Amino acid sequence: MIRVGQGIDVHPFEKSRPLILGGVRISDSGGLTGHSDADVVLHALTDALLGAAGAGDIGQHFPSDDPRWKGVESARFVAEAKHIVDEMGADIANVDITIVAQQPKLAPFRDAIQGKIAKLLDLPAGHVNIKATTTDHLGFIGRGEGICAMAVVLISTP
Repeated sequence: MIRVGQGIDVHPFEKSRPLILGGVRISDSGGLTGHSDADVVLHALTDALLGAAGAGDIGQHFPSDDPRWKGVESARFVAEAKHIVDEMGADIANVDITIVAQQPKLAPFRDAIQGKIAKLLDLPAGHVNIKATTTDHLGFIGRGEGICAMAVVLISTP
């Protein structure tokens, strides 16, 4: 059987934190607000994995009011969600992620993000696609107030 999961996450900017996207440090300042490391890309990916597994969402597994998750690297969330997929005997076929940000320009980081996510999921890099786009200065993203990420995951189950 084939199953699809979709995830979306949005975080506002917080200048005093590092910006981490897809497990890659983009800059030492101009990061995102959040309970964990606020990696909007890995949060969307976690939700997509959990969705494909029919296992709820990131808030159920890693609630932001739980002190255990304060400052945690979001790669841990992905690892836990992947474990759930693995436990059901499923294989991750591919991942497609779109990052919506007016700034910073993400093209120089695309390969590093792709490689990091492929490593987290034990996939060939060609099974992970990373896209970046802007909102052409429209809305909160266009005003530089935050970043959004959307992820889609395809898994196959026995």
